[in-house]
Amino acid sequence: MDTVLITGAGSGLGKELALQYAAVGNKVVLVGRSSDKLLEVNEMINKSGGDATCYAVDVSNITKVEEVISNVLNKHSVSFLINNAGVGHFGSLSSLSNLHIEEMVRSNILGTIGMTKALLPHLLTLKHAKVMNIISTAGLKGKVNESVYVASKFAIRGFTESLVKELEGSTVSVTAVYMGGMNTPFWDNAKTHIKEKSRLRSPEEIAAVIINEYHGQPEIFI
Repeated sequence: MDTVLITGAGSGLGKELALQYAAVGNKVVLVGRSSDKLLEVNEMINKSGGDATCYAVDVSNITKVEEVISNVLNKHSVSFLINNAGVGHFGSLSSLSNLHIEEMVRSNILGTIGMTKALLPHLLTLKHAKVMNIISTAGLKGKVNESVYVASKFAIRGFTESLVKELEGSTVSVTAVYMGGMNTPFWDNAKTHIKEKSRLRSPEEIAAVIINEYHGQPEIFI
């Protein structure tokens, strides 16, 4: 079994991945911005007989990420990193504020790269280790009113594909996950963009597919 570190683990897909990986016997390290949400998930897992712990950090702050990962590794031998945390703001490019643009770039790109860089030296010391980047179909094609969000996901697609090549022959496998929209709080601030999010698939369903279809391959399409 793995010790799985999941970013954005306080809600949505990150929460479901944490619950389901814990349910099959993995230790789970929950990472996210909201202490309250992380503690709720942490309690759910531990009360059900699982093994979870949590660390609050904004993944867009690379310096803080390095500090947290140092603390994590003092207590846990993480063997599986899931970069799930992400932020989305939608609308025409001219309607996006500079703050929204910066937030997407820092969270979606720097957050994923910084977390991976901080943990990779440890992962390379293990006999078997894994990195999974949750990208979504926004990393495969352009979409209306998603220009900056899509740009951030294209960046992580390139980052992931490059890591696959860079780490070829090592003990670390790297996987990109591409899936469509889910019915999660992610869309709460985009009601004009996704008008009926109830028609989207549930995070429970997507998490189950990821866990069942993951076999160390470089890509998963859902």
